[in-house]
Amino acid sequence: MNIITVKNYEELSKMAAHILAAQVIEKPDSVLGLATGSTPIGIYDCLAEWCKNGEVDFSKAATVNLDEYRGLDHDNDQSYYYFMNKHLFSRINIDPSRTNVPDGTEPDPEKESKRYEALIKELGGIDIQLLGIGHDGHIGFNEPNSFFDKATHCVDLTEMTIEANKRFFESIDDVPRQAYTMGIGTIMSAKKILMVVTGADKADIVAKAFYGEVTPEVPASIIQFHPNVTVICDEAAMSKVQK
Repeated sequence: MNIITVKNYEELSKMAAHILAAQVIEKPDSVLGLATGSTPIGIYDCLAEWCKNGEVDFSKAATVNLDEYRGLDHDNDQSYYYFMNKHLFSRINIDPSRTNVPDGTEPDPEKESKRYEALIKELGGIDIQLLGIGHDGHIGFNEPNSFFDKATHCVDLTEMTIEANKRFFESIDDVPRQAYTMGIGTIMSAKKILMVVTGADKADIVAKAFYGEVTPEVPASIIQFHPNVTVICDEAAMSKVQK
């Protein structure tokens, strides 16, 4: 693992965006695994600006997102498709038909899980997967468990995740209780992994996930076994790591 410490969120966003842009410049038809949440927004702002300036061209690229709430359609302003369209897809020159997010409106979990796995394989696999990390170590919606879920699946969200996401909804009752998510095996099959972590509130989990034992009780710890991982943390997120 290549763990890089930067001063602040702005530096983290630029460095991560440079890595993603370099991937697309080197391989124009790259398959980018993308993530939602507050942390990637600065990265997407950089990529949108560079695309507008002609510095990076997404016209041949494809994307696959980590996850989507079950039950929300594309027009719902809390869906991850809506988030991605707002913060990235509508701001770059990517072919909308080559942007992919799990279908939250599919009622059959097995059908959607198999479809999404087949789609990723059909695209040739993920060239680089962008990840954040939850306070409990979840990646995507792979929550702490007694085993690592391999493939895309439907998951029941934990109370901690529901609580963390309630700020985006009118009330906690509106927060979906399930989501479709890439599995740990799907994430680990990406050729490269890029993880970004910011803030003192993530310091405990950074120390546990990247410097502790690999366990499904801390899902993100599995990336210690990936052959090509870059983790970018700001100083606050690294504050609990023993020097």
